[in-house]
Amino acid sequence: MKIPKEAENIIRLLADNTHDAYVVGGCVRDTLIGRDPDDWDITTDAKPEEIKKIFHRTIDTGIEHGTVTVLMNGHSYEVTTYRVDGEYSDHRRPDSVSYTDNLIEDLKRRDFTINAMAYNHEKGLVDAFGGQEDLKKGIVRCVGTADERFTEDALRILRAIRFSAQLGFEIEANTLKAIGLHGKDLPAVSAERILVELNKTINSAHPENMRLIWEWGLDRYISEHFYLIKDASGLVPGYQGSWAALMRDNTPDEVRIVLKELKSDNDTLNRSIALVTEYKNPLPETAVEVRRILNRIGPELFNALMDMYESSGVSPEEIDRLMEIKSGIMIRGEAYTLKQLNITGNDLLSLGYKPGPQLGSVLEGLLEEVLEDPTLNSFDKLQKIASAM
Repeated sequence: MKIPKEAENIIRLLADNTHDAYVVGGCVRDTLIGRDPDDWDITTDAKPEEIKKIFHRTIDTGIEHGTVTVLMNGHSYEVTTYRVDGEYSDHRRPDSVSYTDNLIEDLKRRDFTINAMAYNHEKGLVDAFGGQEDLKKGIVRCVGTADERFTEDALRILRAIRFSAQLGFEIEANTLKAIGLHGKDLPAVSAERILVELNKTINSAHPENMRLIWEWGLDRYISEHFYLIKDASGLVPGYQGSWAALMRDNTPDEVRIVLKELKSDNDTLNRSIALVTEYKNPLPETAVEVRRILNRIGPELFNALMDMYESSGVSPEEIDRLMEIKSGIMIRGEAYTLKQLNITGNDLLSLGYKPGPQLGSVLEGLLEEVLEDPTLNSFDKLQKIASAM
């Protein structure tokens, strides 16, 4: 297995100081299936204070749980001591952790078999729970007993769905059954962490796997108003505006309520509300209507709106026709915003208009004229129209 040279150096330096160390978890999983890992995590029998002595540049990112971030050549690597978790009284985090010198004990506490493998060049792949076989079969399966894993950390329920969506895997039968039994513990998970998992799922290769949320009755536990979303039929891989597609049949107010409960960022919130609002309008037919949509939501969200229409059954031919109209508008440089008008507020002031609301109203009126007829967007024509207002 090819691993980054910095990760190799960390493992080697730990070994030089009589400690075992391995890359572990998602990076091993992704490498085995030919994906580029986002992060390379390292596990070791060295205690945090020993790690800090060996490496000169470290950050105590999670030292209470045995994690030290090692900085090397501009890259950062989380190095965590082998550990055994205590009780999970809040269904989210262990009440305590204790260190161990046994790698298998550390791997045993992890969520799924495909995430419970470790590797270094000397020992090779350590796979005590059948993770490699589950990768070959395309299965998401809990390490040990699914009931125990989900009782410990309810977020793992949504992680199971997320991994099935990202990898195109099936969820193993006992794991799937336990999802239905332990959904009631999801309120113990913060809205922010829930949103991270949902975002990764709806933007995955198989966002339709979100259907499991409704099939197993999880919607009532995710947030107070998540039940307002009825299904995942609007989700298609690669579409923009995924939250809007998911909530296309909801009202803009319902979109606002759900995303605020999930602590969504304002950009996603505003984009989703704008798209759902626009989706309620009739499908545009003419270039004038397309320019008006561009004025309201811009070209990027226009593309997302077309995705939503296509996912709701509008023919690809009609979508292509509207996208051609939009492309023509962009290529010809036709104005659909105030900034694109070939006359400015200062120009109007020179015509005798006074600063204030009237000036803005005139500019809006000129834009209305240009949205109807783009050939009017010249200084002379706009000046003449403005003089007549």
